[in-house]
Amino acid sequence: MDKLDGVPLSSLQQQLDAVESAKAAKRLMVAIAYKDGVPVSVLSERYGVPESTLYYWLDRIADEPLAEAVEDDDRPGRPSELDADQREALFDALADSPAAYGFDASSWTAQLVREFVEREFGVSYSLGHVRRLIRESDVSL
Repeated sequence: MDKLDGVPLSSLQQQLDAVESAKAAKRLMVAIAYKDGVPVSVLSERYGVPESTLYYWLDRIADEPLAEAVEDDDRPGRPSELDADQREALFDALADSPAAYGFDASSWTAQLVREFVEREFGVSYSLGHVRRLIRESDVSL
């Protein structure tokens, strides 16, 4: 239990009350159980997480500020091919009828959005990515 000797149980419990993400809550619940004497091997089985990952979480909780330790690091990934203005223009277009943009349709489909993005912005996306953009736009099709 020495991994978390410097982290008071009360701090873990307070942070658990404050977190909003399920991942952060899970990490804190693991830390609390570990502080209560539950072995990492049992926690691994209980939560379906490899022991190496649990040790990584516990090390972060011991070494970093608690609020940061339980959250994922940013993973920016590949930059978007549409800039912020283009995304806004796309989302505005989705609020209108496709007919306003020269399509012979009364409502948007993922395929129409894909064609629109390629025509207007010169960017070719998979249908899966187009569906993610549609969800992000908060427009129901």
